[in-house]
Amino acid sequence: MLMLNLMASPEGGTANPAATMMMMFGFIAIFYFIFFRPQRKQQKEHAELVKNLKRGDKVSTIGGIVGEIVHLTNDIVTIKSGDTRIEVERSKIGRVT
Repeated sequence: MLMLNLMASPEGGTANPAATMMMMFGFIAIFYFIFFRPQRKQQKEHAELVKNLKRGDKVSTIGGIVGEIVHLTNDIVTIKSGDTRIEVERSKIGRVT
């Protein structure tokens, strides 16, 4: 309500530019806290999960493959799923089950 009062133009004049800037910064802040901040939090959590992978963990990939980690290198994880072994990138591990 306060913002609308600030945006109201004086009798016959134009809108207050400072009030317009405050509204723009307000919208930017709202978008940051609704969209960007939670996404960064998820990215940090995923990076921590990928960093802490170890042999024997049961994992699920982003593509839906479920298996157990049998070998790790810097970028590649070897997963045993059923009778097969599959190599996937570390970043494609979706979750540890």
